[in-house]
Amino acid sequence: MLYIILAILIFGVLIFVHELGHFLTAKLFGVRVNEFSMCMGPAIWQKTVGETTYSLRCIPIGGYRAMEGEDESSQDPRAFTSKPAWQRAIILVAGAAMNFLVGLLILLILYAPSQAFVTSQIVDFMDGCTLEGEQGLQVGDEILSIDGENIYVNGDLTMLLRRGKDSFYDVVVRRDGQRVELKDFKMEPQTFVVDGVEQQMYGLYFGTVENSPWQTVKYAWNSALNFGRIVRLGLVDLVTGAMGLKDMSSPVGIVALISETGNAAESTSEGLLNVLYIGAFLAVNLAFMNLLPIPALDGGRVVAVILTGIIELILRRKINPKYEGYVHAVGMILLLGLSAVLIFKDVFMLLQ
Repeated sequence: MLYIILAILIFGVLIFVHELGHFLTAKLFGVRVNEFSMCMGPAIWQKTVGETTYSLRCIPIGGYRAMEGEDESSQDPRAFTSKPAWQRAIILVAGAAMNFLVGLLILLILYAPSQAFVTSQIVDFMDGCTLEGEQGLQVGDEILSIDGENIYVNGDLTMLLRRGKDSFYDVVVRRDGQRVELKDFKMEPQTFVVDGVEQQMYGLYFGTVENSPWQTVKYAWNSALNFGRIVRLGLVDLVTGAMGLKDMSSPVGIVALISETGNAAESTSEGLLNVLYIGAFLAVNLAFMNLLPIPALDGGRVVAVILTGIIELILRRKINPKYEGYVHAVGMILLLGLSAVLIFKDVFMLLQ
């Protein structure tokens, strides 16, 4: 139950800071904000302060800020559509930026106590490792990329190798200060005996770097970039069919995953750290997903700002915001439909 409550709190915080980003930048640029709401559905609490009504609603999903003229025509000079395009774009991106910063902050907190971080620099090979050689990897090599994908943190190496369709990769390393490319280099796991147990491994020993404030920031930043890359690769897999609906999760499925991860830990403290790590991933995930150019999402709205700006420049007249609102409404209906399907799937899986 502890981890379920914590998961719900994480979602609440992520939604709050996302909408807070929009709210604060809107206020900064003088946009009238009619309502700032947590959750959806009928209001169970409301309070008006100045020109803004603050609400708490009964369905614990999502939240919103209602800016004057956001999806409808308004003559108010402080309406969202009355502001320059660059200000509207900043307001729309601010929510995702806040989520990314929250994810980065969590990672900084998690990594700060670490004594050292594992790097991608090879310091030795296991006996019998076939990757070592003049035409292969050498001690001192720092692996920079696999098939064009950067190595942000050491764990990227295994993840990228597992994504390969065969055992041949284009590997880039830094050797004696120079970039060296190993084209179609064969890398596949071998059987090694570790503490009397046979394991499938690549046979590489990696170095470490002592932690410092700079290393903490660097490692947290690289981890956040890696989270973003995982989102991108996941979307590519969905488009190509490598992943399907069964691999997607709703908030119900994510809460179940967080609870399972926390309960599987050996101690409560370890469980909390694992849950916070998932929270950081969710924060960065939410940031990148919201910037996708899909109607109803912030990225779709930014695209709309750009397109309407171009059209208005050509036609030399304003376009009624209600038309853009119709497009976003359709997008919202489709997203809610997908969410309903995923929730049904996850609930069904939990009941099995």
